Amino acid sequence: MAKELAISTRGLTKQFDRHIAVNDVDLEVEAGEVYGLIGPNGAGKTSLIRMLAAAEEPTTGEIYINGDRLLRDDSNQTLKRRLGYLPDDYPLYDDLNVWDYLDYFARLYRLPGIQRRRRLQEVLELVQLTNKRHSLISTLSRGMKQRLSLARTIIHEPIVLLLDEPVSGLDPIARMQFREIIKVLQEAGMTVLISSHVLSDLAELCSSVGIMELGYLVESASLEEFYQRFGRQQIFLSTLSKLDVLQAELKNHPQVADTEVLPDGRLRIQFSGGQEDCAQLLRSLIAAGIPLTEFHCTQEDLETIFLKLGHQQAS
Repeated sequence: MAKELAISTRGLTKQFDRHIAVNDVDLEVEAGEVYGLIGPNGAGKTSLIRMLAAAEEPTTGEIYINGDRLLRDDSNQTLKRRLGYLPDDYPLYDDLNVWDYLDYFARLYRLPGIQRRRRLQEVLELVQLTNKRHSLISTLSRGMKQRLSLARTIIHEPIVLLLDEPVSGLDPIARMQFREIIKVLQEAGMTVLISSHVLSDLAELCSSVGIMELGYLVESASLEEFYQRFGRQQIFLSTLSKLDVLQAELKNHPQVADTEVLPDGRLRIQFSGGQEDCAQLLRSLIAAGIPLTEFHCTQEDLETIFLKLGHQQAS
């Protein structure tokens, strides 16, 4: 069965004078998933998102939203209404209250009166700002302002949501609240593309990730495939016997790479196998009579993998 694509680009390129910000990108985002876009500053993430949002004209290439080609002229206004775009620097109107601000944008999208009031109540509840509906925007915290910006972005019920660094500068609690809202939107069937430097957030949210470097989309895969291809298992072990006995036994296993004795007396090993291989290693150590008191498998996180890939490409 062919996968349904919410976002698809072919040869997408954006050039500013002599600088190529986005270079021949073929991106595919499946309907209903959260896709994380990562990369250093200047990699082309914002330029790519702006083109997907029809805020920037591609130099060359094509963009398709749910199979329909996206153009910047007036030929497909209905398609553009399916998009929600939250840039990283969108200004708020501090002298308006929360309700009037959202009502203003709902009117721009020509939501009729009864539907408009119902939709405002829905999004305020979703972003947990119902009790702030009459508050001036100038009195809101940074996290509240960002949730209000998200409410404005989804007021017209888009099917594709484009978020450029939405948690930048937010504290951990505000980031957690934002993540929970994104999860609710995905559960409701929305497709989300999000760029962020907070890779722990993306690892928790995303089903797929893409890495951009110097305008190129150098990697794009499901998060599970990403971990399988680039991440290594780490195993922490403790034993009642001498460590050198355990280390000697580990040398018999080809999937055990580096071993390191930690200050607390535990052993940390880099392991190239998967979960089943971890289980087999544990069984073999027990069969060898090693009195283990700890055997803990953990996966390298997304940030570690990203930094490792960046170092490999730089060298």
